[in-house]
Amino acid sequence: MEPLRIGVLGAARIAELAIVKPASITGDRIVVVAARDRRRAEAFATRQGVERVVDSYDDVVSDPEVEVVYNPLANSLHGPWNLAAIAAGKHVLSEKPFASNADEARDVRDAAATTKLTVLEGFHYLYHPVTRRLHTLLDSGELGTLRQVEVVMDTPAPNDDDPRWSLQLAGGALMDLGCYALHAHRMLAPWASGPPRVVAAHGGARAGHPGVDEWLSAELEFPAGATGRARCNMAAEERRMSCRIVGDRGEATAADFVGPHRDDRVTVTTPDGTRVEQLGKRSSYTYQLDALRAHLREDAPLPIDTDDAVETAQLIDDCYVAAGFEPRPRFADEQ
Repeated sequence: MEPLRIGVLGAARIAELAIVKPASITGDRIVVVAARDRRRAEAFATRQGVERVVDSYDDVVSDPEVEVVYNPLANSLHGPWNLAAIAAGKHVLSEKPFASNADEARDVRDAAATTKLTVLEGFHYLYHPVTRRLHTLLDSGELGTLRQVEVVMDTPAPNDDDPRWSLQLAGGALMDLGCYALHAHRMLAPWASGPPRVVAAHGGARAGHPGVDEWLSAELEFPAGATGRARCNMAAEERRMSCRIVGDRGEATAADFVGPHRDDRVTVTTPDGTRVEQLGKRSSYTYQLDALRAHLREDAPLPIDTDDAVETAQLIDDCYVAAGFEPRPRFADEQ
């Protein structure tokens, strides 16, 4: 297939793992990058092999060679620049979360709906065989009827001046980590008679950063009666990103469903015993880019769309309100 021509907004650390390395494997092109500091963009381009550097984000989204805009900016800039890319007629691969809150996510969805453009939220874990295996274990009936889900998303704390601790930049543990946990729950709707709702949530603010959650835990319930717990902590002692699914006949746990390139084990326990399956350490970001190219070049279906992004954003907002926080505010970008 013809390579995708990708423009990158910013020189974020995640871009190397999430788009540059995958593109080097899939044969897609990173044609242009811009950052608020051009020197930083130039250093990024030299280091990562990007073809060109331009002066501004506007120059990226308006570049005639760019067909897909990759948006890894701070959370509060996802919505505005997703909208700008749509207005410029570009497809979008946006880092999660899709927008600062559900209202802004609806604006992005509605803008995309008037076009033939693809706007995809980057829940890359969904494309990896690890997550697909969890779903097939439910689909096959080996685990029985879904009863309980527990997703843990823990990381050691970033520096105190990190954008993830900024309310104005739509930071917080739930935005950075917990969105994965909530999305993983939502993707179990086919085996639970529908998506989950928030029953209760509680959390704690980061010292010195009012309104920004350092940790948050949410209790969820599915229509058929299964329960869920989504837990995230952005100041934990160690990294943990596990997903445990329990049915009435057995259970399965993915050791690191968000980073299967680090640990690709799925442990399955049934009355027949316990086994460990290893599903491969090819990056989930590479699977995601493969899926996006197949969609744009061959009209292959994608598992999620902009409606999914809105529903996830609403669940995030619901968790914040239940835990006594305000949903993240919008941010007016000045560039």
